[in-house]
Amino acid sequence: MDNKKVIDCLNELLEHELAGVVRYTHYAFMVFGHNRIPICSWLRGQAKESLTHADEIGELITSMDGHPSLKIGKLLESNNHGVTAILKESLSHEKIQVELYHKLLKIVKDDSILLEEFARKMIYEEELHIAEVEKMIKDPKK
Repeated sequence: MDNKKVIDCLNELLEHELAGVVRYTHYAFMVFGHNRIPICSWLRGQAKESLTHADEIGELITSMDGHPSLKIGKLLESNNHGVTAILKESLSHEKIQVELYHKLLKIVKDDSILLEEFARKMIYEEELHIAEVEKMIKDPKK
């Protein structure tokens, strides 16, 4: 297994998860209207989950004698803070995250059960998020 390649991929994941913490926290600040409380609660839950994922990734990096990145992934601000726009942005974020976990799985496949199972677990969780967000965006009248 190419440890440098794995650590580089894990650092990319770490940076993206940390961006998720900032992104979801910001979104929670910007929600207004009748459904503010449940939507803010959900967004804050997503921020906490991203931080938990970042913690797990950082621990994996250090267990491989790597150095966790201090960078944060790209934070794009659309300045459109309607709930649907926020959900569409979070959907894009989650889809990128799934791609990154698939990249990790490909790199470690058949070399590390620990990293394979971690990648699979994360893909499972991210795909659940995608399905959840897609349901939230869907118009119930159709």
